Amino acid sequence: MLTNPGTVPKGTLDDHVKTLESQKGEVFLKCTKCSSVRPERAHHCSICDRCVRRMDHHCPWINNCVGEGNQKYFILFTFYICLVSFHTLYWTIWQFVQCINENWHNCSLFSPAATTILIIFLLFESMLFGIFTIVMFGTQVSSICWDQTGIESLRNERGKSQDKWKNLQVVFGGPFSIQWLNPFDRPFVSERAFEFSV
Repeated sequence: MLTNPGTVPKGTLDDHVKTLESQKGEVFLKCTKCSSVRPERAHHCSICDRCVRRMDHHCPWINNCVGEGNQKYFILFTFYICLVSFHTLYWTIWQFVQCINENWHNCSLFSPAATTILIIFLLFESMLFGIFTIVMFGTQVSSICWDQTGIESLRNERGKSQDKWKNLQVVFGGPFSIQWLNPFDRPFVSERAFEFSV
């Protein structure tokens, strides 16, 4: 849990909500579970016990929610795991072909039968992770393009923005550049993050 998914501050904010409502003339939503001011399109995560802006889902792989603040990192995580899985698949097939061409001499520290079982296991594992992560990557990119989180798609709620390229730029931090692929580059914070800052 190294990145903030866009959590909303917790606490009893009844007086603050009334002040904001009277000043701005708007109605603010209050989460009934964590007593925080809940921005539009925020959802409460029952595992984290927090409201998260534009929450997509709670991911057990990263032990955190995927939301407005860390969606870029999650997408890059699935993308790079997919690349590594298909890279492993390639090298496993290459190793198997080399072992067959050399009649299993100097192929492995193990016997030919054990090596074959290990290669089959590695093939299965790399295909499984490769397919799973490419599907996760595709669904995340699709949800960004349509401006619809996983929770909103389950509830048949529509996002606001229809400009797919603009939606990608918001998540990845500006116009397309090599920094989109850099997991150490922090995207700029959108105006949405400051809508309901307390």
